[in-house]
Amino acid sequence: MKIKASDYLNLEELVSSYSPPSWATLLAGAFVVLTLTLSIYLLFEHLSAYKNPEEQKFLMWVILMVPCYAVESFVSLLNPAISVDIEILRDCYESFAMYCFGRYLVACLGGEDRTIEFMERQGRAKTPLLERGLGKGTVKHPFPMNYFLKPWKLGHWVYQVIKFGIVQYMIIKAFTAILAVILEAFSVYCEGEFKWGCGYPYTAVVLNFSQSWALYCLVQFYTITKDELAHIKPLAKFLTFKSIVFLTWWQGVAIALLYALGLFKSPIAQALQFQSSVQDFIICIEHRWASLLWFTCMCTLQSHTS
Repeated sequence: MKIKASDYLNLEELVSSYSPPSWATLLAGAFVVLTLTLSIYLLFEHLSAYKNPEEQKFLMWVILMVPCYAVESFVSLLNPAISVDIEILRDCYESFAMYCFGRYLVACLGGEDRTIEFMERQGRAKTPLLERGLGKGTVKHPFPMNYFLKPWKLGHWVYQVIKFGIVQYMIIKAFTAILAVILEAFSVYCEGEFKWGCGYPYTAVVLNFSQSWALYCLVQFYTITKDELAHIKPLAKFLTFKSIVFLTWWQGVAIALLYALGLFKSPIAQALQFQSSVQDFIICIEHRWASLLWFTCMCTLQSHTS
């Protein structure tokens, strides 16, 4: 399908003259103020009980994802013309926050050296590490990954694979962000549009595979270390962070698909007009940010104030 330049000119004129409904601005603004207040309070709580910097410094970077998302989404809601640039900044910090979360788990294990020693020790274990029927110190992959990957023998190599699996998401996220800026400058990015001549669907596919691999590596790291990390109750933290990082991205893709199929016709969507505005409004008010603040607050109360 050929993309006409006149379509983009009309869209740019519509975006430049658009202002969100007052009810959306007031409601989103109220939630942003609440989010900023809780975030600042939690940061000061960490600073006042800064007894374990190796763990807390990564948690503080994770906490900053909350006001970062809230402020950037609110600015994008007010000015959809810069929504692509705002989304790029937001996504880049999201990938950095996931790296910090992984580093936090490693810090809870005593650092990289101790984590590697733990994996090597488990790799030499005489009893099964995970579930009954698995090899000694071996991680078997679930369906369908078992058709593509051989079982992992725990040790230094497995740690490097998991680490790179998380870091590659940061690299690819940054690369696709720069590419999106370049494509947007030539009016061929077309955020949220699934057309052959647009860059958005291709970057979405690449990011989908990158995110899926990073998530898989995080799942494997949790599976390997869950008993060693029992003192911080990792399951709730892992599920909370995973839902925030990955469901936010899939939420945007789902909204784009619904718009592309003409199925997003609720009164709120009609009032906000643009799919980027719908995503920004939802991010400003959704409850997952409260979950993240709860998660980091529990880390503070349980690990650093005792």
